[in-house]
Amino acid sequence: MRYFRYFYTMKWEQALKDYQNYLRIERGLSENTVVNYSFDIQKLINWLDTNQIQVSPIKIDENQVQEFIYQLAKKVNPRSQSRMISGLKGFFNYLIFEDYRKTNPLELIESPKTGRKLPDTLSQLEIDVIIKTIDLSSTQGERNRAMLETLYSCGLRVSELINLKISDLFFDEGFIQVIGKGNKQRFVPIANVTMKYINIYKNEIRIHENPVKEHQDVLFLNRRGKKLSRAMIFTLIKQLADKAGVRKTISPHTFRHSFATHLLENGADLRAIQQMLGHESITTTEIYMHVNRKHLSEVLMKYHPRS
Repeated sequence: MRYFRYFYTMKWEQALKDYQNYLRIERGLSENTVVNYSFDIQKLINWLDTNQIQVSPIKIDENQVQEFIYQLAKKVNPRSQSRMISGLKGFFNYLIFEDYRKTNPLELIESPKTGRKLPDTLSQLEIDVIIKTIDLSSTQGERNRAMLETLYSCGLRVSELINLKISDLFFDEGFIQVIGKGNKQRFVPIANVTMKYINIYKNEIRIHENPVKEHQDVLFLNRRGKKLSRAMIFTLIKQLADKAGVRKTISPHTFRHSFATHLLENGADLRAIQQMLGHESITTTEIYMHVNRKHLSEVLMKYHPRS
């Protein structure tokens, strides 16, 4: 019934809004993920407008979508193409699920082969040098040290770091509670040295700050008593890396990659790493098996009886 009612009238803007609500409410995805999915669909909408193609989300066919992908391929790399194709497939699968469409116009469109991109990592020495570069005489120095120690020693995503709450700290048990993708909760072990730095910041610096009402439970605050932004963490890490003389292109996620890589190198179980990182699939965690081939060769030479 609904399929026929909206067959001719559904607008792209309404379809996108409905899809966003579906991602937020029914799939429980984070706002950042919803924005990324929406961006891909918006590109298709803009392309249709630019080329004056008047077709609804329900009536658009395989040939029109294929032409959009073909034009897109001239401007973006294979990895971006693959991500966009995946995002659009999800959108049209949603329309099928809601009985707006009968088929997916991307069903026969294959994503380009991109290969597996290995994450960048920092050595333990590089991480130590970056953290030691922090100016502890500044008002924010203790906070920055506690943040980077937490980012690395707990393997957090940047969004998990900035949303960490005081009520999420279970130091007596040696854990912190983390709210990950899709609002999924997990408990991550925390090292004694990291707990020490958090307590120094919390008990000696933060206690003198005046957080705004809605951020009173947020652990790491800016000078205005509000939650830090993702951009601020990116900027901080870039500045510290430059100051420390680390020439790699790094981001907050590099600390998370390094956390997993160093655990694996030191003999940690892959399933345990999966749980600590909050990966839904072990396949995502398995990428770290390919990160340091030199280390694996050294293990073979040291422990295999034929070496």
